[in-house]
Amino acid sequence: MSGLFLEKPGLLKKALEREEEWCTNVPGYNVTMTRPKIPMSVKERALTKLNAERQLGTWAGQFIDQPEVDEDDGSDGNMGKGIAWRDETEVWIGGLQELEEAVQFDPDFAKFHPNSTAIVVDDDYEEEESGGIIEKVTPTIIKSADSQVCQTSNGPLIQKSKSQSSSTIVIIRHGKTEHNKLGLFTGWEDVPLAEEGVEEAKEAGRLLREYGFEFDVVYVSWLSRAIDTALYVLDEMETLWLPVIKSWRLNERMYGRLTGLSKKMVAQKHGDEQFKAWRRGYKVRPPEVSSFSPNYPGNDERYTKYMDDVRYSASESLIRSIEGNRIQLHRKLPKSESLYDCMARTIPFYKEAIYPEAIAQGKRVLISSSENAIRGLLMHLCDIPEEEVTGLEIPNGVPLIFDLKSKCLKLLDDGSGQDPLERYNFGKAEKYLFQNCLIEEECGIDFEPEQVKLSEQDAADLDFLKSRKA
Repeated sequence: MSGLFLEKPGLLKKALEREEEWCTNVPGYNVTMTRPKIPMSVKERALTKLNAERQLGTWAGQFIDQPEVDEDDGSDGNMGKGIAWRDETEVWIGGLQELEEAVQFDPDFAKFHPNSTAIVVDDDYEEEESGGIIEKVTPTIIKSADSQVCQTSNGPLIQKSKSQSSSTIVIIRHGKTEHNKLGLFTGWEDVPLAEEGVEEAKEAGRLLREYGFEFDVVYVSWLSRAIDTALYVLDEMETLWLPVIKSWRLNERMYGRLTGLSKKMVAQKHGDEQFKAWRRGYKVRPPEVSSFSPNYPGNDERYTKYMDDVRYSASESLIRSIEGNRIQLHRKLPKSESLYDCMARTIPFYKEAIYPEAIAQGKRVLISSSENAIRGLLMHLCDIPEEEVTGLEIPNGVPLIFDLKSKCLKLLDDGSGQDPLERYNFGKAEKYLFQNCLIEEECGIDFEPEQVKLSEQDAADLDFLKSRKA
């Protein structure tokens, strides 16, 4: 404050009256002007500002006479037919409503797809190549003794009062970000969780605590959305003190020049076929970013300073040396990645780090990462074929329980009574995730209290404390 309100009496009162008038008369003014509880990226701030300008413009437009639109006279090459003009306000309001309802863009059934009359096949059944019918899989659901039972599953019951003793891997995709909700390619761009994503992470933590899960170590990527998700989970479980190991090898796939772009826009500009190849092609890389792009990891200190487990690049070192007018060594950082490239760093990290350092030692592991990195982990753990893994979808904020003894993926029953395959989309490869266990006795996750052997002195001290309490 510059002291202006103190120098001119009555000015503050007028400002407050004007603020009250705007709050009353301008639709969405309070929401627009409220400072968000969590930080926003530059792109999100720009979109928020644009949204505010649109809303204020709509309100101000009611005081302006709109000019009449001349009808088309057929001279524009439209075969003499009038053009059906779309109201920009109607389009904008429809888009905002989709965002509020968290409607996500599905490229396989896009509204602008030329084949708008395509028949949608019922997902309850899948056809084999031979023409037979395969009934849709049903995942094993871990239930608590007092939760509402999901009628579509016969999973084992687990008491909340017991503690987890067997080695287990829990994998969770980060909570939603505004980029997810807007349908943008995110990749290595470090965006924060949306408020909805924060709640998803907290709910996952509450659910894991409710079922007695405990962890010994946590693995996360170098991206804030994965780190924050893990921390919210640990906070709900009251275990923020656990060791957290960060690795860039758990990062999301690097989308190159597609980073930050709208998926709808890319599909419209380059065509549906090219869009699907870039987004889901197993070995197809999107266009690379330049060496001086803000989306290139080589311009991010966290990678140039701490990413020391990749080789040096002669070409990048030469470019940097010329640009900086001094000798500089620059490592070979990804400018674009295919799904195969992403898995080529994720799966070896599991085999060479997570498994020997944690799983083989009997530790209980939580992994918080992004969709494509998790695809690689599940491809390895669930034996998903290469040609099928691109059809795998990972829902945000849902704990995926992989039991090493039974080799089964399980879900936690949240008490809603809903079929998780109707509530969450796991894609066409879901049948590989929820295969029935070969040995039913080994399908449960044993949560038995650990047997601790006390020394004679500890036992005597314990008996003394019990006698005092009595």
